[in-house]
Amino acid sequence: MKFLSIVGNSFGCSASGERLVSAARDGDLQEAKALLEYNPRLVRYSTFGVRNSPLHYSAAQGHHEIVSLLLESGVDINLRNYRGQTALMQACQHGHWEVVQNLVLFGANIHRADYLNGGTALHLAALNGHSRCIRLLLADYIPSLPDFWQILNTSDNDVSSSEFDHSALRQVINKPADGGITALHMAALNGHVESVQLLLDLGASVTEVTVEDGTTIDLIGAGSTALHYAACGGNAQCCQILIAKGTSLTAENANGWNALMVARSWHRTWLEEILTTQAEGQSQSLPSPYLSLPLMSIIKIARECGWRNDSLSSSQDPCVVCLERQCTVAAEGCDHEFCTRCALYLCSTNCTSTVAHGPPGSIACPLCRNGIVSFAMLPGTKPAIKEIARTSLSLSFCSCSGEGPEPTPLTPFCKPELRCSRISPLGSSFRSLSCQRFPSVRINSSLCMRAPEISPSLIPCTVDRNLQRHLARCSRAGFRQSASHSEGRRSWFSALNQYVTTGSGC
Repeated sequence: MKFLSIVGNSFGCSASGERLVSAARDGDLQEAKALLEYNPRLVRYSTFGVRNSPLHYSAAQGHHEIVSLLLESGVDINLRNYRGQTALMQACQHGHWEVVQNLVLFGANIHRADYLNGGTALHLAALNGHSRCIRLLLADYIPSLPDFWQILNTSDNDVSSSEFDHSALRQVINKPADGGITALHMAALNGHVESVQLLLDLGASVTEVTVEDGTTIDLIGAGSTALHYAACGGNAQCCQILIAKGTSLTAENANGWNALMVARSWHRTWLEEILTTQAEGQSQSLPSPYLSLPLMSIIKIARECGWRNDSLSSSQDPCVVCLERQCTVAAEGCDHEFCTRCALYLCSTNCTSTVAHGPPGSIACPLCRNGIVSFAMLPGTKPAIKEIARTSLSLSFCSCSGEGPEPTPLTPFCKPELRCSRISPLGSSFRSLSCQRFPSVRINSSLCMRAPEISPSLIPCTVDRNLQRHLARCSRAGFRQSASHSEGRRSWFSALNQYVTTGSGC
């Protein structure tokens, strides 16, 4: 089946795959739907060379509806391109937080590192200052607790509880790329103040230093802290925040430079006064405006119950925000009800850390302005029905019952002594077939693109001689040569399809 899938992708999916790539890049949702209905295997298509899939293109362009369509069609969410980047990395690089939200809800791996410099999605989001993406990436590590801000600022952060594992959060935030560069280094170098503050509030270490790495070009020098990088970038506010968090002004890197010397070497003269005065103790400041406590609770509910198709009936109360979907969640504290999608939007777009009636990190209820810390699922809300993902193959699979070894994966046929039924995959254009009792013969290995000799395949032994000669002639001429003519390609597959379906020749 793997071999036949490759043949199908080579001959039948190239043009349609390019059309799907164009639709994903341009945001043509209707075209993408039509192509996937025609051939669900197209979700696995990737461009030649760079190996970008339609999921990569739609994520990079911010077309979150097409991203959701591809995910629901069964695409590999962690598929890599030639640089080792996933769709999540490209969405974070360009700051498309809605795409990041969809990918996180579908369980994208946030720990994957690319092949070029070992950077993760968090590194790319911090490099470009996309704080909303950073918040969504870390949503599963920040619990919806009213005293979360106090827990973060306690001295004993090594104790892990069932509700909050501080060590796991610090490990994710301080994960180094090649050369020991962390997300905080990248945000400080480029002067992204909001990202620097959010990372520091969530436990990023100001003492992490870079290391000597032959694969990384480091113009500052190994052993540099985030303050060294902030001094090189020249942003005064980033330097002030890092100093207020307790970073040392006298720390030297491998070149013997402290932050002040780095600033002078890069002609950042306006930083000299800031980098010569060490702050006395750590100053108390408001938490980052991008801290959103209810995010973990609403993401868990969305994964369990869905968030897109909350259809509204006449007997149900509509969501007070959108008036289009039914209420599925309630804000704990004020008990106002919303649909899951609107609650997700409120938590993902919130950019304030202070609420009149609520702890730091809570978001304001749009109705009463009360601080929301978490959401609860309403009674009677049904879990989402998880559809079977479309398979990447258009061939029917065999579900066998009885004793004996499993049939070889290289052929869709079953052993003749077993009674079995064919189960056609979702979205397949082939009709359901019933197995026939065929005697076993050995298939000619020359028919499989010069494949090595394989174990006996279970196919009909009564093969039309004309079909044998036709297939042998195609194999001798070579698949590529035969495939260059559309008429020969159609006749070959027509004969093969009839052979597989009925067991008879043409």
